[in-house]
Amino acid sequence: MQKTLLSLGHGYSAQALAERLLPQGWRVLGTTRNADKAETLRALGVAPVPWEREAVTEALGEATHLLVSAAPDGEGDPALRLCGGAIAARAPQLAWAGYLSTTGVYGDHGGGWVDERTPLTPDTRRGRLRAGAEAAWGAVPGLPLHIFRLAGIYGPGRGPFAKVRQGTARRIVKPGQVFSRIHVADIAQVLEASIRQPNPGAAYNLCDDDPAPPQDVLLFAAQLLDVPPPPEEPFETAEMTPMARSFYAENKRVSNRRIKEELGVALLYPDYRAGLRALLAAEVG
Repeated sequence: MQKTLLSLGHGYSAQALAERLLPQGWRVLGTTRNADKAETLRALGVAPVPWEREAVTEALGEATHLLVSAAPDGEGDPALRLCGGAIAARAPQLAWAGYLSTTGVYGDHGGGWVDERTPLTPDTRRGRLRAGAEAAWGAVPGLPLHIFRLAGIYGPGRGPFAKVRQGTARRIVKPGQVFSRIHVADIAQVLEASIRQPNPGAAYNLCDDDPAPPQDVLLFAAQLLDVPPPPEEPFETAEMTPMARSFYAENKRVSNRRIKEELGVALLYPDYRAGLRALLAAEVG
């Protein structure tokens, strides 16, 4: 039987995985609510699946592997709401299932380290919704579930260079604040490694080796572009939307030891400096 990945909420990270699997003979099905995006998916080799109960249920019948990245909302997980019964019925036949969550489920740790054994104590609404979705997927009987807690994602089309070039980047400084990050290519390689070595019930942190202050990342991007860095702004007095300010409510360093020791992953971009250099080289090369 041909290996077939069904991606519920096919987006940036899922497409990076698809680009690894398609050359190996996999079939990839990706859900979409948009006709224009359906054409884009076809051009990328992904078979589009309308976000409708009948279509998703049919696709589930063809899937050997399941990846879920659709974000939860105030009513819970949208995929389970759409066709939870069909997912539960199909679960025992799946070889692997992955749920893309966030390191926000750990909450604030004052800059301290967290790993997969750390209790989930989310401080933000986004974190609480993801923690609830993790639990909901974990309750699907027979599902070979793996949870992937992603740090801040960057990669092609999602780097800081555009804002630095446009002069809209802001170096907001909150003393002691650090964020963890992960290049999308490393997300894809971790997911593939897990598919090859299933361990249902496992959770993995996906982040690089260098939790760093956000202003340092923007400074490095400006140095690579040889432009003046954005001026520093104190967090206390910076004008920010409530959403933007909420990102600074949590301060922690996230351990990635498990993906290395259990899955044998060697990060392609172990820190933001390596990642940004590669992004810029791809732009000019």
